[in-house]
Amino acid sequence: MRYDFTDLSLFRHTVEAGSITQGAARANLALAAASTRIRKMELAFGTELLVRGRAGVTPTQAGRTLLQHARGILAQTERMQEDLSPYARGLAGQVRVLSNTNALTEFLPETLSSFLMAYPDISVDLEERLSDEIVGLIAEGAGDVGIVAGTVDYGGLHTFPFRSDRFVLVVARDHPLAARTTIGFAEVLHYDMVGLDRASAIQRFLADKAARIGRPIRLRVQLRSFDAICRLVEANVGVGIVPETTVRRTERNMAITAVQLADSWALRELTICVRDENALPPYARQLVDHLRASA
Repeated sequence: MRYDFTDLSLFRHTVEAGSITQGAARANLALAAASTRIRKMELAFGTELLVRGRAGVTPTQAGRTLLQHARGILAQTERMQEDLSPYARGLAGQVRVLSNTNALTEFLPETLSSFLMAYPDISVDLEERLSDEIVGLIAEGAGDVGIVAGTVDYGGLHTFPFRSDRFVLVVARDHPLAARTTIGFAEVLHYDMVGLDRASAIQRFLADKAARIGRPIRLRVQLRSFDAICRLVEANVGVGIVPETTVRRTERNMAITAVQLADSWALRELTICVRDENALPPYARQLVDHLRASA
């Protein structure tokens, strides 16, 4: 059975375009060459992969199975090329870091900046995820270092304390809730809110908490940073939920105030997690040591 990455890429493009002609163009192949490659794949697998018609092509059941595997193989190949590219630029290695929103926005920028200055031959691939997702990905070996909330089950991962922070409700100083000292998340859901993009880890976390209560989040504006949330809260567009460190940093320049959330999940003990500290590459171990020292 003979096929290569070009064949798999061509097949993916063809199915996604619904046309061998367009698939060939996307794969930078001549139409005749593309048709021959697809036919040879069908002969190699011993079954038809495409249903050909006047309107184009659609995958057979075998074709859909091949498409699923082709996408996985090609994605893994692209990831491999990304992981190897730092070495071509003369770097010693790349560390893949998975972080929840809180650590990524409030603590990692400064810490990673000092690390990268100290180790110019190391690069960091940083991705935002939910804490429970991070634990699973680190356990699977899909990341080197994770930063998660201390409320998740770490399984058999090696863990180290990182930082502590708390989510609070931020409101304008003239908002009716500004006089409150504490409030439950269920009551917050009665108010219009300003938040991060719905795809962000923290916004998905809050949406899950709201769903458990049985109420939707009245999200009026979606932004890209906690600082931006505070600015719109100051303008009374809505209330927001942000780390307490954000409010401390911004309230000197904004007319906002923080109200403590009574929910237990608001307190965030951030934790570093790795699959096996002793099995980490040297450059990943250097980052873990740097993160622990910064704590």
